[in-house]
Amino acid sequence: MAFLEYYGVGISALSAAVPRTVIDNYEYTQYFPKEQVKEVVDKVGIYERRFADENTCSSDLCFVAAEKLIADNDINREEIDLLVFLSQTPDYRMPATSILLQDRLGLPHSTIAFDITLGCSGFIYGLSVIYALMQQKGLRKALFLDGETRSKVYSPKDRRSAFLFGDGGVAALIERDEKFGKSCFSLNSDGSRGDLIMIKGGGYRNPSSIETLKEKIVDEYGNIRNDEQGYMQGADVFNFVIREIPKDIKRIFEYSGIEAASLDYYIFHQANNFINSYLAKKLKLDISKIPSTISKYGNTSSVSVPLTIVSELQGKFDTPKKLLLSAFGVGMTWATGIITLDGCKISEIVEV
Repeated sequence: MAFLEYYGVGISALSAAVPRTVIDNYEYTQYFPKEQVKEVVDKVGIYERRFADENTCSSDLCFVAAEKLIADNDINREEIDLLVFLSQTPDYRMPATSILLQDRLGLPHSTIAFDITLGCSGFIYGLSVIYALMQQKGLRKALFLDGETRSKVYSPKDRRSAFLFGDGGVAALIERDEKFGKSCFSLNSDGSRGDLIMIKGGGYRNPSSIETLKEKIVDEYGNIRNDEQGYMQGADVFNFVIREIPKDIKRIFEYSGIEAASLDYYIFHQANNFINSYLAKKLKLDISKIPSTISKYGNTSSVSVPLTIVSELQGKFDTPKKLLLSAFGVGMTWATGIITLDGCKISEIVEV
């Protein structure tokens, strides 16, 4: 069981960018009857999403968010010693997108830059990695960029995923300061459930071909996708969540000695409204402390946790606040973190 502790490191500023194209889920009826669409949308609680156009990548959303962050906080680019880009929708197979962003953002050649490839739990995993590196005295500021264009990897003809995913990018400035105190993380993985959420084609195990790009009916309900589009076994994912996530949250409370009621906010991965309502009820959490962006942004994968903070908690951190972060997803991986935000400056969301 991996529990990690860090001291005197935290997020000092956050920003986000979303595509300006708004998808009304009730009107997303090109492939399904309107009554079926309404049934799905009402169940998952996702009414709108943002879709990037064909020329906009995750890195573009992150670049805009980063420029907003730098401008709003008067950050000296020469002091950014670490750049981490997290995504499962990078620009290219190689080079790493972080290296390209180092150049686009005008950061010095001395900047450490690397990518992390992880799904919905990625922001919490990435925070833990950066917090660990920032414990080293040679680093001044870290820039954490997390972006996804998940709308591009799921079939609009598969009703099990067609109404869930949206796009976005976030930027976080991470620094050392004693005011942040102790942070705790629990990071977990179970590759035996790797087939619950997967894109089977287009990688090196199953390279792109005419066959992987061929659309086919994949089940008795007539859902259609090709092998280079994602699929999700929703019922099995839900069973996984209700079994593992409450346990992990309880474990980190026990490990940290922090009581649930003492936390100011609980930030859950925005998978769908049903799952988050279940978790809140199961853990007996105060609903007023659980901000949500599911209805207007949908499931933005790893972006959903920080995007919810930027969207719903601007101006809330003039005084120190303790947050529980919880996310799960493809892998399967799941992660829980308890962090303090103190004086965190949150920028207005930018539309791209």
